[in-house]
Amino acid sequence: MKKLKLIIVAGLPGSGKSTLAEELAEAISAPIFSVDPIESSLLKSGLKRSFETGLAAYLVAETLADEQLKCGLSVIIDAVSAVQEAREMWHSLASKHAATQIIIECVVDKELHRQRIESRVRNMYGIPEVTWGDVETRRETYLPWQEERLVLDTSLAHEGSVKQALEYIHLKE
Repeated sequence: MKKLKLIIVAGLPGSGKSTLAEELAEAISAPIFSVDPIESSLLKSGLKRSFETGLAAYLVAETLADEQLKCGLSVIIDAVSAVQEAREMWHSLASKHAATQIIIECVVDKELHRQRIESRVRNMYGIPEVTWGDVETRRETYLPWQEERLVLDTSLAHEGSVKQALEYIHLKE
């Protein structure tokens, strides 16, 4: 039987997580659960943005991933995962399903990161565009990972980043 994988694509906003997660999802035919669009959907229902809507988005991603893992499908989570509670949630989910937890942390050169943030437009309902100040604030509270992971520099050519991530995923099989 094929070993289930819970692939966590983490990193600061604008570090290339979503782009990488989408490419990986296509390459390995795995569903992807991205926290920001989930939160945007919650806001579209009329909820006001708060800590609770952010937490709810993580919980919805966890529940959806849980359902897919139950069905025998590996999944990808696209989330900043800056705090220990989020990381423990993913670890518990992987343990529950005896899935291999694979962490890919996206990082990027600071100047390029700033350029990406200042030029990107996501148009997510209820979620304002992230500013460079927001990223710098988040950087202050972003806990260093203790778990084994691939630290992926997304400043490099996009194809190279995807190839490196896929090689890392296949190493964990």
